[in-house]
Amino acid sequence: MPSLNEIRQTFLDYFAKNDHEVVSSSSLVPQNDPTLMFTNAGMVQFKNVFTGAETRPYKRATTSQKVVRAGGKHNDLDNVGYTARHHTFFEMLGNFSFGDYFKEQAIEHAWNLITKEYGLAKDRLLATVYIDDDEAFNLWKKIAGFSDDRIIRIAGSDNFWSMGDTGPCGPCTEIFYDHGDHIWGGPPGSPEEDGDRFVEIWNLVFMQFDQQPDGTRLNLPKPSIDTGMGLERVAAVLQGVHNNYDIDLFKALISASVAETGVAAEGEALPSHRVIADHLRSTSFLIADGVTPSNEGRGYVLRRIMRRAMRHAYLLGANEPLMPRLAPVLVREMGDHYGELKRAEATIVETLRQEEERFRRTLGRGMNLLDDATRDLSEGGVLSGDTAFKLYDTYGFPLDLTQDAVRAKGLTVDTDGFDAAMALQKEKGRANWKGSGEKSVQAEWFSIRDKAGASEFVGYDDLDTQSPAVIIVRDGESVTEGLVGDNLQVVFGRTPFYPEGGGQAGDTGTIRWAGGEGRVLDTHKQAGDLIVHDVEITEGVLAVGDDVHLSVDAQKRTTTRSNHSAAHLLHAALKHVLGAHVAQKGQLVDAERMRFDFSHGAPLTPEEIERIEAEVNAVILQNEAATTKMMAPEAAIAAGAVALFGEKYGDEVRVLSLGHALQGEGGFSVELCGGTHVYRTGDIALFKIVSEGGIAAGVRRIEAVTGEAARQYLLEQAGVAKALADQFKVPVAQVSARVEALISDRKRLEKELADAKRALAVGGGGAASGPEEINGVKVIARVLDGVGGKDLRPLAEDFKKQVGSGVVALVGVLDGKAAVTVAVTPDLTGRFNAAELAKAAVIAMGGQGAGGKADFAQGGAPDATKADAGLDAIKAAI
Repeated sequence: MPSLNEIRQTFLDYFAKNDHEVVSSSSLVPQNDPTLMFTNAGMVQFKNVFTGAETRPYKRATTSQKVVRAGGKHNDLDNVGYTARHHTFFEMLGNFSFGDYFKEQAIEHAWNLITKEYGLAKDRLLATVYIDDDEAFNLWKKIAGFSDDRIIRIAGSDNFWSMGDTGPCGPCTEIFYDHGDHIWGGPPGSPEEDGDRFVEIWNLVFMQFDQQPDGTRLNLPKPSIDTGMGLERVAAVLQGVHNNYDIDLFKALISASVAETGVAAEGEALPSHRVIADHLRSTSFLIADGVTPSNEGRGYVLRRIMRRAMRHAYLLGANEPLMPRLAPVLVREMGDHYGELKRAEATIVETLRQEEERFRRTLGRGMNLLDDATRDLSEGGVLSGDTAFKLYDTYGFPLDLTQDAVRAKGLTVDTDGFDAAMALQKEKGRANWKGSGEKSVQAEWFSIRDKAGASEFVGYDDLDTQSPAVIIVRDGESVTEGLVGDNLQVVFGRTPFYPEGGGQAGDTGTIRWAGGEGRVLDTHKQAGDLIVHDVEITEGVLAVGDDVHLSVDAQKRTTTRSNHSAAHLLHAALKHVLGAHVAQKGQLVDAERMRFDFSHGAPLTPEEIERIEAEVNAVILQNEAATTKMMAPEAAIAAGAVALFGEKYGDEVRVLSLGHALQGEGGFSVELCGGTHVYRTGDIALFKIVSEGGIAAGVRRIEAVTGEAARQYLLEQAGVAKALADQFKVPVAQVSARVEALISDRKRLEKELADAKRALAVGGGGAASGPEEINGVKVIARVLDGVGGKDLRPLAEDFKKQVGSGVVALVGVLDGKAAVTVAVTPDLTGRFNAAELAKAAVIAMGGQGAGGKADFAQGGAPDATKADAGLDAIKAAI
């Protein structure tokens, strides 16, 4: 019985033997189609090839493409775990012809592969064709020897594929496998087609038409082939099982889940194990491709998938985060073919751990709310949309997670009510948003790129050059000249100005020509490789064709590249000190500072910061020459260069090496980077971290300075220390101890003051010396001047001991505001609820409400003059 890995390799080897280029899977984050959330089909990376916008050095290709369908139009999330063949992540095996072979050879390849290479029984196979595709019908009879009844004509979109409303399209033929009459179901097109007996395993698309806006279809000059075969489906067939979750890969993942939870994969636990196994794949591959959990876009979809799996881990009784413990099993099973899993393993494990720990902190409270809300609902009932929205807004439950949770009880969710609550929140958000302006009209940069050609960047070695002005754009329109005071976007044939990219700010500087000059305010890219200069004309008239002298601001460039190189050294040091899970999540380097965002789940300790600074400065002191070389991306990564997951690289990449390892062999920092850098590490001079903090869940930010800015920063810090030493009249080395002594003294005095206030309050302070009786209940109700909210709880506890059985109501008055604390002794919580009593007091004093439990609650109000009214409200309620 072949393994899933062997089945994949057999497919790729077969087409490689038949002159197909084996092309690596593209990222799950589409690089050439902004309309897609994720790569959802094998042809996505070839879309521009099919439309003619891009050419490749081959006319035939084969891939095993990573695919995610968990958002937007293609969303299989809700069904995963409950059906035999739904997944959020799967592999699409495909072969492609770009104007080379067509129908006959495509069908012949498919038939030979599945019957000879895979050895499937011919009598278990049948095919569908588009209803009027007589050519495909006859080819199946010729190549496979099928009788007419085993070639089924299908009308409609199931057997006709299109890239969109217009553009390439064509009929399909699908290959089905018959599992046998012991399973209910009928062939496609029959009344029983929804059964599981007949399973589609391969779809061949014959791309032969170009659909026009008016609906007519013209023949493509070079008809093409696009096929897709789900690896998991064909593996189930070849391994003799009917359910995808019974193939070897899923058996390994589910076995690991069983081992970690101690819960057998049977009964009600079976869907949970399947969900965890499927979602482990999609989340791990998405993280490897650079997606980070967040509350919007791709990051939100990733978080939804994660949390659905994590809820099922909770249902299985997993006491500790489960997903990070399963990730190494996935890497072992799939990492040989998908090297990105191995490279990102540490990042995957750490991201899963952080997210599961975060979700577990709110999951229990959310589940309690859900249980309370559904306790009185019988099967067929509906959970209110407001409750579902509260679960989403307060506890981070995506709607589909709530739907999944109530499904087990036979309930549904009022999605209209949920949508209404969501719309109301968005409307409030829009009302509070203070934005301004619309985006300015942009020039058609791709059209300009076609006219102007690519810009030549010469700024690695030169900061000055001479070049004609090729294109001038003003207010989004191409013009022939610009005048004094104009703000233009100018393209030159060659330029030393580095365009903003990879986190490095664009260069600034000056341009001069006969009779005029201008300032370059910024530099950026458009249309891929077109370098555009934002220019303010300060003298003369700049016309297309003028020969211009371009000069980069040398001082800014020097400090910018120093900060950029320091960012590379920092990245390496972070991995050394914190662990291999650290991955860059963003950076900004300019002439002022360096800002670096990275994945890590906890604040850095002072000791860690010190070690990181020490490593970076040690490499600076090596004063080794920086080296760069051009390599193929795959070769560079294989040689150990760090690449940013999800980043798109060309056929060749620039590999930068800085310094040598502080321990062992090799370079200290080796990364793929197209930015500008120092010539020697010593050019950085000095590195100093000035701040570190969190900016998002699991993402930290370091800001640092280098060179003269670092020296100035240290001088300022030394000046502060010297001023304190002079004020304390101690040596600088003793300032820290003196400050600690002062802080200790202040804490002691604050405690003594608090104790005095407490003693005064408990002793009476002019108030009634004992409790009053209301409705047969002992009540201590006091207004305490000069006492803040944080001091009320211990006072309430003392009064509870005094009263024995009763209610304590305290209003602390400080700085014009009031704080309320209510405590109820245990024997009376059945009659009185502290939270309700505190709420009554707060509302009486003009506040909004209070929070707490039956025995203890607190709240606050803005008007301390109404303190007595608050106590009166409590007494009235009693």
